[in-house]
Amino acid sequence: MLPVAESLLFPALYAGCLSLLAVYGAHRLWMLRRFNSIETPAAATPPEALPRITVQLPVYNERAVAARVIAAAGALDYPSDRIQIQVLDDSGDDTCKIVDQAVAALCRQGLDAVVVRRTERTGFKAGALDAGMLTATGELVCIFDADFMPRPEFLRQLVPHIQDPKVGCVQARWSHENRDESALTRAQATLLDGHFVIEHKVRHDAGLFFNFNGTAGIWRRAAIRDAGGWQTDTLTEDLDLSYRAQLAGWRFVYAPEVVSPAELPQSLAAFKTQQHRWAKGSAQVLKKLAKRIYNSSTPLPVRLEAFIHLSSNVGYPLVLALSLLLPVVHLHGPLVGDAAHLAIFVLCTLSVMLFYERGQRALGRGVLRRLGDTLLAMSLGIGLCVSQSGAVFAGLFGTRGVFERTPKRGGYRALARGLPGIELTLALWLGWAAVCAARAGLWGSLPFLALFTASFLWVGGLSLWEALAVQVGSSRRFAKAQSSRRSPGEGSRV
Repeated sequence: MLPVAESLLFPALYAGCLSLLAVYGAHRLWMLRRFNSIETPAAATPPEALPRITVQLPVYNERAVAARVIAAAGALDYPSDRIQIQVLDDSGDDTCKIVDQAVAALCRQGLDAVVVRRTERTGFKAGALDAGMLTATGELVCIFDADFMPRPEFLRQLVPHIQDPKVGCVQARWSHENRDESALTRAQATLLDGHFVIEHKVRHDAGLFFNFNGTAGIWRRAAIRDAGGWQTDTLTEDLDLSYRAQLAGWRFVYAPEVVSPAELPQSLAAFKTQQHRWAKGSAQVLKKLAKRIYNSSTPLPVRLEAFIHLSSNVGYPLVLALSLLLPVVHLHGPLVGDAAHLAIFVLCTLSVMLFYERGQRALGRGVLRRLGDTLLAMSLGIGLCVSQSGAVFAGLFGTRGVFERTPKRGGYRALARGLPGIELTLALWLGWAAVCAARAGLWGSLPFLALFTASFLWVGGLSLWEALAVQVGSSRRFAKAQSSRRSPGEGSRV
């Protein structure tokens, strides 16, 4: 048995983590109660009333997808005399040549298309967007990341939502071209669908703050200027500007019936890079704007929701702490068998399951597929808590850091995030606890221990596999390079 002090300390810490997670669980259930899947498209805007718009395409070393997104922008169904296409190219590789050729092709079609290049990548994506504003000619600004594939009708569908001069931004919904490519992409799609299908819809319908997601949306140029412009002190410039604009009185609109396809990261390393930036940036925005939100004149429910939204990534350190404490408390702690303890744990896990399952159901996915995808999403979220916890603490207590773009299909490989050894060690720790719980007849603990064990085993195992694959690939490329440097006759001597 544990010493008395430890036997009281661990359950107390455990109960504290569970209680905080239960707040976010209750918030998900509130969202489910408010969720309404009915969508009402906006009325069409007459062609003669369509405003001038600048389409910005921020690009950085995107050789695999740059030409595709530029061509898609050129194919947008919008009057050619009212659209400007800016490719904001910060690339340092042969992407520049690809961009120049693609933009030249648009110019030959009679489109107003230009390349904006900077001598230094100051401020990363935010800096590029700000630089583009200096020569932008549209009163509206539409932004697409390089991995997006907007359909020709996108602008005509979305522009009517921003006709009201009080609307500063309208966000479309993302869809996922490679959703069913692997278990990893299915899990990612489910996580994102929870955000785009439920969270954005509920926040919009309830008159709460929500955010532009950095791509597939339209800004009113006046709103960007009024909110202080694109700022470079956080890694999530889109979230930062969104909150500053809404605090300044601009209204945001969400249009879930307008969909823009995109590609999900194919590798876990690339996904971790993306999620690390989002989590760290969200924590930075919370630190930057918390006082301003608190002191604002916005209604109390709006301010409370804003804090929950911006602090949601704090759940990752709580899940990590829970993973460390779970075996100790379930096997030795006095809370085992306590009805309140079980109820809170179920609230934390069941709310997540219902949330993501509802998002998939709203998209019309079948019962078995959506249940399987929901479990995959939960496992991925749990398994990410190691790398994401570091991102949250870095955002709250560290410096701004470097904006690392999400590697695209065919692009460079992402650096590993987190240590697979830690994730696999947690899998062993929780797996051992599951065996002990089974031997002790603690059957109520097994589902939770099994879920956490499988989550860390999947994420840690996949991270290790990818790291080894990169190492083997690097060794082969090195050997090939060394071989190519030999003299013509070398290596053929007997």
